[in-house]
Order: sequence, then structure tokens, then C-alpha cells
Amino acid sequence: MNGAAGMEKDVKISIRNLYKIFGSDPKGALEHVRAGMGKPELMEKHRHVLGLQDINVDMRGGDITVIMGLSGSGKSTLIRHLNRLIEPTAGQILLDGEDVLAYEERNMRRLRREQMSMVFQHFALLPHRTVLENAGMARAVRGETKADFQDDALKWLDRVGLGGQGGQYPHQLSGGMQQRVGIARALASDSPIMLMDEAFSALDPLIRTDMQDLLLELQEELQKTVVFISHDLDEALKLADHLVILKDGQVVQQGEPQEILLHPNDPYIVDFISDINRARVLRVRSVMEETTAQDREFAGEVGPDDTLESVIAISEGNTGLCYRVMRDGEQVGALEMQKLVRALVPTGAAEGGMRAKAV
Repeated sequence: MNGAAGMEKDVKISIRNLYKIFGSDPKGALEHVRAGMGKPELMEKHRHVLGLQDINVDMRGGDITVIMGLSGSGKSTLIRHLNRLIEPTAGQILLDGEDVLAYEERNMRRLRREQMSMVFQHFALLPHRTVLENAGMARAVRGETKADFQDDALKWLDRVGLGGQGGQYPHQLSGGMQQRVGIARALASDSPIMLMDEAFSALDPLIRTDMQDLLLELQEELQKTVVFISHDLDEALKLADHLVILKDGQVVQQGEPQEILLHPNDPYIVDFISDINRARVLRVRSVMEETTAQDREFAGEVGPDDTLESVIAISEGNTGLCYRVMRDGEQVGALEMQKLVRALVPTGAAEGGMRAKAV
């Protein structure tokens, strides 16, 4: 996680009461939805598809907001509203308090060129341009010459592990390397917001893990506002400062990932998280007692962001121990191993097993 503890960040993007209905008369269909009609009935009676229903999400500056759900949940539809590749049926999208939906064409172009960069699942590189030219593409579109953007593009290629590859063409690179070019292009554009639509899902598992680590490493330094779409819960839990879970175009639950894991509010989510390795994703800060008191015997010191798995390893399975939780040289809590073990027992799986259901 990259959010600095205790620091309140400003909301960068605010989505308010957002609806998207696909069909010949979306406004007419909207009245039925607002009157309580759900997705299956709307399709059956009116032949309209309910894409998004009353979405309300605040995305803080410098955070990674992960929007996740199964296929057809509306997550890619939602991200495409942010830069108005898709127009909503109703609702607001506020960027730094300004309504993006009120922008005319000139402001929209500037938004897409300067405010938001996008990293796609299938790389979207231009095959006849070199890696360097692809990395500088956003700047070239703004009217800059190769001489203007070359140093910056080379710097970012170097940072994503592609130093010396600028003269290559996309077909000469592996899939993982091509996606690194996509990330370098987004970074070279110098946009404060990065939209990443299933950016790593086409990659092999090991390369995917490398890319996740790279994103977190870069984010630690750059503090971009990242909106990341994923259908993979492990990926979402690893990357998200704020997690939004969609089902049938609706937000089922959103919040800090650790909170959602410990307090799922819906059978759909209970089932979704039931197979997760909780020891690997839960952090000490989520289960510790917040205290500066030193009124017990500590077996050692751990950090608030350490995984429970790492604490189990150092405790060698001894459930009678207690650890002092330290941040920046100061005690912030105490972790009883018995409490840690209780946190590893998941909430009972949902009735009827929803895991296999594709939306």
C-alpha cells in the first residue's frame, strides 16, 4: 500500500449518481430503473441493458483505486466514463470539483491529452513507430517534436526496465516488455491521472507480478491518481488503497481492502473472498490493538504493514506470544497471536456458492 498513514488526501475524482443504460431510449428506460426495475427485468421487458446503476465513488489524489468485478459487472464501462469515451445516461463526474460532462470538445481534448493517460490490456502500441516514439506519443500528439520529448521518454523507458530498447519496434519485444512501453508512455505524458484497464491481465503470472511490483514502486515516488480495473481479487488486494467491488452495474461494497476482507457486507463478497489466503493479504495494522502501553511481555517487534504470514513465520506458530508494533521507531500497537489466528478464520461462505456465477 502506498498511502501515507494518517494523511488525509483530497478527492481528485468524484462520481455522483452515475447511470448508464444501453439501448434506443436510455432516458425512458432510466425512469423504470429509478422506479426499482433491475437489470434482468429491464432487458426482458424493454430490451435495454443496464450498464451502471447509481454509482457513487470518491477517488483520492495519490491513491490507487481498484474497480473490480466479474465479466459484465460494468467495470470497463465505468472507467471509460472518466475520460468520456462513453457518455452517461445520468449523473456527474467531477474532476477537482469541475463537471467533466459540461466540457466542450476543446476542454475534452485537453483532458485526454494532459490530465489523463490510459494503459490498455492489449498494449495499443503503434507497430510502425519505435519504442521511443511510442513512449513519447502523448507528447507528440500535443505538438511536441521528438527532440522535445526524447530525454523524458528515454528516462521513463529506463525506469520501467527498458533502457537501451528505444530503437526497437514493438514486434521485437515480448508481451511484458510491450506493456512496459505502455506504462512508460503514460508516465512520459506527465498526466496526474492514470487509467489502467485490465492492464496486466494479458500477461503471464510471473510477469504480471513484476508489473504490479513496478507500479507500486513507481507510485511510491510519483503519487499519481491511479484508477485500475481488474477481475482478479489477489491483484486488487495487492494494489488498492481504495477497493470498489461491482456486480450487475452496482457498487456492492467499497472501502479500504483490509476492511472489506474483515467486514464483508454482502453474501456475494463473502463468497468472493472465501478462497483468499488471508495470512498473505491481511496486515498487522488491521488486527492489532492500538496502544502505546508496554504492559505485557513482547516476543519481538513487527511493523503495521507486515503481513500476518510473516508474523506467523517469526512466531513459529506459538499462539501464546505478543508482538510490539512499531512505526518509525515508535510503538503504535500490540499484536496478540491469538487475535491474529482468529482473523484468519473467514466469514462463512455464502449460501448456495456464488463463486461460479459469471455476471
